Amino acid sequence: MSTQDPITRARTPSHIDIYDTASRRHWADLLQVTDERLRKAVRMVGTRVSSVTAYLAK
Repeated sequence: MSTQDPITRARTPSHIDIYDTASRRHWADLLQVTDERLRKAVRMVGTRVSSVTAYLAK
């Protein structure tokens, strides 16, 4: 479970907390991908939002 509250997480959206269900759901919805696709992207390129976004755009 993430130790960050939602407000802090919203202010620092540079990384995806893949272990936090709410964070994963948020990013999957925002990026319009399934949870599984988001997890695969993170496995491939890491948790940085810009890297995941670029990977998913391919």
